[in-house]
Amino acid sequence: MNLGTVAVSGSPQSVNSQLGNVTVTDGRGGTAGWTATANAVDFTGPQNISVSAPGSSAYITPAASVSGTATVTSSDLNALYPPGAVQVATGVSGINSATWNPTIHLTIPANSLAGTYSSTITHSVA
Repeated sequence: MNLGTVAVSGSPQSVNSQLGNVTVTDGRGGTAGWTATANAVDFTGPQNISVSAPGSSAYITPAASVSGTATVTSSDLNALYPPGAVQVATGVSGINSATWNPTIHLTIPANSLAGTYSSTITHSVA
């Protein structure tokens, strides 16, 4: 995923991009719900850009497209670290799946150094 290009500035700037589809498939065939969490590590490059302060980054979670029997509730994260729940399935009965396409937001601090930055976004399900 590429968040785009931003010119060097003396003011903070924001970039946003859709991550792409994330899918959870619950093939257990039971009634236990599940929780999908997401988080990221700091962006690294010519300098580090933290993703842990509220408002420094965000994971905007749209409603999931659900198949099977489950009620899936979305939650946004106002920082990409620490990990947080982004989709929670309740009322599960049998095999089900949920797909969503989140938007990732990053605030680039004022006077950040020019260059290429990268981070790793991790999803887990329990």
